[in-house]
Amino acid sequence: TSKEKTGIELKGICARNPYNGQEIPIFVADYVLANYGFGAIMAVPAHDQRDWDFAKKFGLKIIPVLDNGDISKQAQIGDGLHINSEYLNGLNKEDAIKVALEHGADFARSAKQYKMRDWAFSRQMYWGEPIPLVYCEKCGWVPVPDNELPLMQPYLTDFSPTTDGEGPLARATDWVNTICPKCGDHAKRETDTMPGWAGSSWYFLRYLDPDNNDEFCNREQMEKWMPIDHYNGPMEHVTRHMMYSRFWYKALYDIGLVPSVEPYKKRTLNGLMMGSDGRKMSKSLGNLVPSSEVVNRAGADACRMTVLFLGPYDSNVNWSEDTLRGVERFLKRVENMPVSDIKPNDEQERLMNQLIKDVAERIENMQFNTAISAMMEYINQFVGEMPRDCFEVLLQCLNPFAPHLAEEMWEKLGHSEMLVLHPWPDVDESKLERKSQNISVSVNGKHRGIIQVDVNATKDEITDAAKIVAEKFLTGEIIKTIFVPGKLINFLIKG
Repeated sequence: TSKEKTGIELKGICARNPYNGQEIPIFVADYVLANYGFGAIMAVPAHDQRDWDFAKKFGLKIIPVLDNGDISKQAQIGDGLHINSEYLNGLNKEDAIKVALEHGADFARSAKQYKMRDWAFSRQMYWGEPIPLVYCEKCGWVPVPDNELPLMQPYLTDFSPTTDGEGPLARATDWVNTICPKCGDHAKRETDTMPGWAGSSWYFLRYLDPDNNDEFCNREQMEKWMPIDHYNGPMEHVTRHMMYSRFWYKALYDIGLVPSVEPYKKRTLNGLMMGSDGRKMSKSLGNLVPSSEVVNRAGADACRMTVLFLGPYDSNVNWSEDTLRGVERFLKRVENMPVSDIKPNDEQERLMNQLIKDVAERIENMQFNTAISAMMEYINQFVGEMPRDCFEVLLQCLNPFAPHLAEEMWEKLGHSEMLVLHPWPDVDESKLERKSQNISVSVNGKHRGIIQVDVNATKDEITDAAKIVAEKFLTGEIIKTIFVPGKLINFLIKG
């Protein structure tokens, strides 16, 4: 995006927006990739930074179609509700696409565009896998017979490319010159090697049976262990290695060499930790945050929880010292929480079981930031002492995120067995239904107390209970009662 945008308008011709009939100028620009989609794009300057830069340079209109921020200084790329879009106004991006497809059924259709790239074989290395093909002047390219596989590299001491640009294998002339498997005449081996992606496309199979000299992997081992339960990696890993390895694996399946059609049951990706300035961390940019330095001053628990709390696991997030301080405050509250042996009331039982359910589900779905939020919200529900049962559940839920503190507090409660060895708490579904509710009571907008009433209590019952709590503040005539179900009741009085 930092490269200056260049281009030229094709005068005399224009495109027409089929939805509203508006004419659109056509430019040839160097920042549009020929191999992306169909090599032509509909620019949206308000919501794509490259389009925004191009529009600024050529004086084009920048019309926002999503209400997601100020576009005067840069494009806004997040989602938002549609504006300036007629019948799409008020819809988010996903819903708007569906409506637009329905509205334009005569000329619009949905399609998937895969952002795949060809394998790059340009980096020729001696240790790459040799390609098992030979070239014969009579027969053309001929595959090496199965009984000669795997094709091994010849022994070399000089791994540099040749002077005419061929790969290192071209130096092994005795190996290169061979016999055509088809006609028996003279032939030459292919001297290009495969890139590192090739070997990494099936390494997980070899891990299952690394000492097998007869086959790449015993079928019984594959039937026992494959497919992989969960494969996680960064974005580049998912869009390159994992896609290529999937194709490789499916090819093996087609020829009967592997037992399952898919190599992975579940695939996930993780985002990138950016600097606090929103750029990739780099020493040259001065925005590097060494984890060891954070651990030394804040502790491993706070460092780990901050990383997980900054945002969704699959999104890029910016490092934030404010978030670190917030996590430290939360952990300090856990450490200093007064605990009593009183039995939890019905509402506390509900909160406790809801926490177990929420944290377990969010961990399973890799929603670590919202799992931490659930614990923070949970602790806020307790004023004064927390019942021991409720505190132990909090420690069990906290343990995957802050094991040092959780283990220490667990031991202080008198447990001899480590918390990590303790089973995950069960959810009592019967306790999840809310039986009571807390209602804030105010007089003329000033908070005067809290009442706990049955969840099915009527407005009159809640009003009567609130009047008892606020009795000494109701010194005048009640001229109006404001009631928000499940939240508050406010008495407005004269004087």
